[in-house]
Amino acid sequence: MIPTMILLGLVLGRWWKVALVTAAIGWPLLLLANGTDAPADLVSGAALGVANACVGVLAVQVLLHAHLGERLHVHSHAHRTGHRQGPRHLRR
Repeated sequence: MIPTMILLGLVLGRWWKVALVTAAIGWPLLLLANGTDAPADLVSGAALGVANACVGVLAVQVLLHAHLGERLHVHSHAHRTGHRQGPRHLRR
């Protein structure tokens, strides 16, 4: 079941708050469905579900920030060098 929470984090990683709340609620619900009644097990299950989802969320966030940083770097370089006008045949 651990890969399930990591996959949840990967799928919903762009919306990290939704992913973590879903993991915190979803994992204890799965435990209840499997017959776990102890409150301590549900609390620790919620914490473990969030921790596992964090792995997937972190991977997505790192990729998103790396991609955004690259886009900002290219835009900043074009702005500094004056190449933001596009190809010559498209200029007026």
